Parts: sequence; C-alpha cells; structure tokens
Amino acid sequence: MCSMSNALFRPEWPIIGHEWAVRHITRSLNAERLRHAYLISGVPRIGKTTFARAFAQAVNCLSDVARPCGLCRACQMTAQGTYADFSLIEAQENALRIEQIRELTRAVALRPVEGRYRVLILRRFHEASPQAMDALLKTLEEPPPHVLLLLTADTTESLLATIKSRCQLLNLRPLPVATVRDALIDQHKVEPERAALIAQLSSGRMGWALDVLKDDSLLKQRAEWLDLLERALGESRTLRFERARHLSENRAALPTLLALWQSYWRDALLLAHHTAAASITNRDRRHALEQIARSVKAEEIYQTLLAVRRTLRYLQANVNTRLALDALMLELPRLRLLAAP
Repeated sequence: MCSMSNALFRPEWPIIGHEWAVRHITRSLNAERLRHAYLISGVPRIGKTTFARAFAQAVNCLSDVARPCGLCRACQMTAQGTYADFSLIEAQENALRIEQIRELTRAVALRPVEGRYRVLILRRFHEASPQAMDALLKTLEEPPPHVLLLLTADTTESLLATIKSRCQLLNLRPLPVATVRDALIDQHKVEPERAALIAQLSSGRMGWALDVLKDDSLLKQRAEWLDLLERALGESRTLRFERARHLSENRAALPTLLALWQSYWRDALLLAHHTAAASITNRDRRHALEQIARSVKAEEIYQTLLAVRRTLRYLQANVNTRLALDALMLELPRLRLLAAP
C-alpha cells in the first residue's frame, strides 16, 4: 500500500466508542499494513458511516503530528464530502446497483489527485444487488495499491462469501448505555435526565441517539411502532394482515422497526425470567411488558423473539416483504393488554 510519513496515527478518532476497532486500524496504519478493503458491519445507526469517514480522514490527513487531526484541509473536506479523493456511494431506491459499481470501477483506476489514497465508502452494501456484488469482485481481487474501499452493512448474511473473504471484517457492537449518556451530556450538553432516557432507548446506538437530538419525531415514530405492536396482540388475524400490508409499503423503515420489536421481546423475556425491570431497554413500556411476562409462557416469548429475528433475516435476503410480515403476524401471541393505570 501507499507509503506513510513519520507522523503517528493516533488512537483517538472523532467518533464515540468502538475503541477496539480504532486501535486495530491505528496499528495497521502505523505498521503500514493496511488492507485494501474493509467491511464495517453493525446494526442500523450504530455509527458505521461515521467510523468509515474518520478512517478516510486518517489515511489522507496532512498533519505532521497525529492523524486524523480533524483540522487540515483533507480532514475538513472529507468531513464535508468535497475532498477530491473521497467518494461516498449510496444505495438508490434501497438497492446498490450495478451501474454504480461500474462507475466506481472507473474511479478506482485513476490515481489520487491530492491524497495518499482514493477512498470510496459504499454505504448499506447489504442492499447491493447480486449483479453489483459480482461487478465489485474484480476490483477486490485485483485492487490498485492506491485505493481503499470501505463497505458498510447492517448485516453480512446476504453478502457473497467471496466478497467477505476479500475484506477485513470490523463488526461494530452497541456501546454501553453509560457511554452514550455521558457523550450526550458532555459533548452535546443534553440535560442529564433526557440524556439518560435517550441513551437507554438507543440500545447503545450512538447514531440513533444523535439523530433523536436533531429530530424529535424519531421518538414519536418509535411510540407509534410499539403502539401498533401492542394493539396487534389483541387483534384478529384479518386485522394483523392489514397491519402487515401497511408496514410492507415502507420497506426501508422495516430494519429499524424490527430492531425495535426485537428489543421489546427481549425485554419481555428478561421480565419473564424475573430479571430486574431496571435492566430492560424499553422502560416506558414496563406496564405492558410485565403483563406479557405474566400472561405468556417464557418459551412462547422466546419463540416470538426468534420470529422477529427471522423476519429481519428474510428481509435482508430479499424475501417477499409482505409474505415475511404476514408470517410474523401469525407468530405473535394473542393477548389483550390493559391500559396503564
């Protein structure tokens, strides 16, 4: 790969958490053993793109002291998305298409204009079509020495094995709730009680927490999705199928919705096994969750949790959305919840 100067790559990046991944990349940079392609995976809004952008800043930073500095022209223009040797490629209409990969292939053939590397981030690569994945393989098999490819994906299950084998995998895990809370208080000046609530609801996803600060409607959307789930428990099969039809019309939102429902059933399972209520994520739904834990067998709750996970995998594998949601609705337990006092 491209030769680096004597400036050290520092283990403090402009991101919150994921220190192990930063250390891993920093060691590779300082030893000049950078791989040509990295696959950065993790649940939605955990910080994959933020990590990838900081990675891009590090490799082209102009500082002679420590990289990334966040202050030089390369760092600032990469942050703004205007650096000549940086590209961020987004899925179009929930799919990364072969035409976009062909355009990428032409771009990687060019030498960097200013930096050491031409860095390309391919966001949401789990949405790439099979043809797009095949088109990327040649670049991964014969990578130019001046190119760094950073793929982000919510899951790696739908990716070709040949793609995964040619990338260094970095699986970003949820942060401790306390880390999210402290970052909101210290770096974003959020009032402690509100920071604690957002951190708890984030399930360790810093990106989600920051999005909530910018847009309160995310909390409203969360409440609507949980209301829908709780109402569906007491509804007929016909009404449940109508719910599935309505949800299937917004496929892009389903990974976030299903991740939320997954956390809900995990909470119910914890309460069914007599775990302290303070340990659950959706504390504002404690009344309903306790009813479920008392009225539904723990094994049935567990099977419901598995059904939600299975539905998420089906969608990631491009199974018919409506059929996957219909099947999930059939697996929900039957229970009419009482309103909170």
